[in-house]
Amino acid sequence: MSDAQGQPEALTTALVAELGKKTGVCWLRYDGGEHAVWHVWFDDGTAPAGLALVSGGPEQPLPGIDAAGTVEVVMRSKESGGRLLCWVGTVEPVAPGDPLWAPVTEALVAGRLNLPDLGTAANTWAVHSSVVRVVPTGEVREHPGALDDGPLAATPRPTAATTRGALPRVLHRRVRRRPRLS
Repeated sequence: MSDAQGQPEALTTALVAELGKKTGVCWLRYDGGEHAVWHVWFDDGTAPAGLALVSGGPEQPLPGIDAAGTVEVVMRSKESGGRLLCWVGTVEPVAPGDPLWAPVTEALVAGRLNLPDLGTAANTWAVHSSVVRVVPTGEVREHPGALDDGPLAATPRPTAATTRGALPRVLHRRVRRRPRLS
């Protein structure tokens, strides 16, 4: 059995899973925008495997991810950094009372860098953030050998971030003597 692009389904499923495990960053396309996100691959055997993400509050901003029914996930190659695969996934919110809440948040805490407090991260996410899983539907939009050749550059989203300003003045800087050339 093959998918719409002629790739065997087992190969496509294996490629999606391998990229999900190896990479920590992907891009989500939904509601007309693209969002770079960090994720962990969640596969505990009880639920379908997929990406686990946390957004909102002190975490990455993904406006409207809970309401997005399906998203496109663009994944890159770990070796070259280039775009390798684009697949479609369904968004499944994971609520604090859900049986998947504990295992998904444990995986997210383990994969999250620079958390101020590992013990309270899941509680903070329960109050201020949303946790979702993106489960592959089996539909692949782009794959090796059939990647879009058009320009994919996008303008950055508006943000409140600014540059840090002028560098501080340094007094009594050490003089570097250059050899004279003439």
